Formats: sequence, structure tokens, C-alpha cells
Amino acid sequence: MHPAYSIIFFTTLSGAGYGLLFLLSLGFLPADRLLGVASLGLSAAMIVVGLLSSTFHLGHPERAWRALTQWRSSWLSREGCMAIITFAPMAWLAYDWLIHGTFNSIAGTLTAICCVITVYCTAMIYGSVKTVRHWNNGYTPLVYLSFALATGGVAYLFVAFLMGYSYGWMPWHAIVALVIAWVIKAIYWRHVDNGRSISDAGTATGLGYMGKVKLIDPPHSEENYLLKEMGYTIARKHAHKLRGISVVLCFVLPILTAILIGLVQIELLQVLAALVGFASVIAGTLTVRWLYFAEAKHTVTLYYGAERA
Repeated sequence: MHPAYSIIFFTTLSGAGYGLLFLLSLGFLPADRLLGVASLGLSAAMIVVGLLSSTFHLGHPERAWRALTQWRSSWLSREGCMAIITFAPMAWLAYDWLIHGTFNSIAGTLTAICCVITVYCTAMIYGSVKTVRHWNNGYTPLVYLSFALATGGVAYLFVAFLMGYSYGWMPWHAIVALVIAWVIKAIYWRHVDNGRSISDAGTATGLGYMGKVKLIDPPHSEENYLLKEMGYTIARKHAHKLRGISVVLCFVLPILTAILIGLVQIELLQVLAALVGFASVIAGTLTVRWLYFAEAKHTVTLYYGAERA
């Protein structure tokens, strides 16, 4: 599948924003107004920027609101509706936290639930596409949810240390979230690499009972929309290189910076390490998301010479 940069930014930033908001809604941070403004502000900024970037690939972004009307059947519509709904308990939580200096457990619980549902709906936009084997599996929601928690945890670590709040358990929480996301992503990669494709040229044409089906001539003599959007390919060796880069950026480097934060007591070094970890995990997640599209094979490519999809 052709990687859409607007969607890559959307899933990365909004996922990190919802992950951070989820942690804040659990009441992990103290009721400090300045810290509340910084943490909730960063969370809201990543969510809003992510949602806005998702409209950039549309021919008419001003009509994006129409997608909200199909919530009964469309995961995209459900994700949009939940994104809007989440702002209500988030505003309630922020009001009590910033104005009264208290943590509202009811608002926090509702916000946490909405964050989980919203990220799950985002994952199912792709997980429900039966024509793409790389997406249509049970690991897709787990990957999105775990990445949201991991990126949100690193963002949470960064904003807390930037504002001068340091707690011994905070780096280790981020490390646990990163390790969980790493394991789930490794299992996902193993699944898509070793999984057997149920579609081939024989099943696509219905002629498989006659023997092996081969393409004699392509349907088109030049590139078309289907080939551009659904026939994108990436060499296996390049994909493996990018996987390695994404592992270093998304997991190894943030884990090392979190360990450094937990071991050293120099405030400036802790802040710099938290910044490097946050920037690294975002860059790594962007790479992972790009690969998520680039490695996916749509069944329509079977009509253009692909042996399996």
C-alpha cells in the first residue's frame, strides 16, 4: 500500500497524545497547575495536530465532517466520533485539575476509557480491511494500543522532567511500556512474515481448480490509480533495514535514555535524555507506521502479476 504521510503523522501523533492523556487520566501526576497546563497541553496538541493532519490527503478536507455520519458501519466514522467525544471528559478533568487543583476520578476514568476506545477504533480502520492480510489480524489493535501507551509514556516522562518533577518509578514505567510494545511488534512482524496467504491468482480469478494460474498480460499498459495506491512495493532487504532502524529509534534508544534518567541525578542531563528519548520514539514510530503501509499487500495486486497477497 502507498504510504500516506498525512495518515502516518495522524496515527503517530494522535496515538502518542491519547497515550499521554490516558496516563494523565489515571492521576499519575500531582495536581500542579503549571505541570497540568504543560502535560495536558502537550497531549491536546498532539491529538489535535494528528487529527488535522489526517484530512490533508482528502481532495476536499472541508467535507471531512461527513465521515462522522457513518458511525454505524465505519470504523473511520467511529474513530472521528470518539475523538470528539473524548474532549468532553478531558475538559472536565482539566477543569478540576487546573482550576480547583484536584483530581476528578470520575472524569479521569471516563477519559481513560475514551482514549482506549478511540485508539482501538483507529486500529480497526485498518484491521477491518479483509483485502490486506498485513492489517486484517488480531495483532493490529494490540500494536496500536501498545504503541500509544509506549509513546505516551515517553512523552509523559519528558514533560514531567522538563517541569522539574522527578520520581524514581517514572523511567521504569516507560521502560515497561516500551518493552511490551517491542514484544508485540516483534510478534506481529513474525506473524506477517511467516503467515500463509489465503489469496493467490487462482482464488482471485476462481480458476485455481484448473491448476496454477499465471498472468499472461497485465490489465493496463501503464501505471494507474490502483497500482499507485495499492501496488506499492518495497524490497525485502530495504524493509529489514528500516525495521532495524525503527527498533533502535523506537525502543532501544528510548529505553537507554530512560535507564540513564533513572540512574543519574543531574537535572540537566535528565531533561536532555528525556528530550532525546521523546524525539527518538516519535521518529521510530513514524518509521514503523511507514513500513506498516509499505509492506502491506492488497489482493488487487494479484491481477497485476503478484503471486500472493
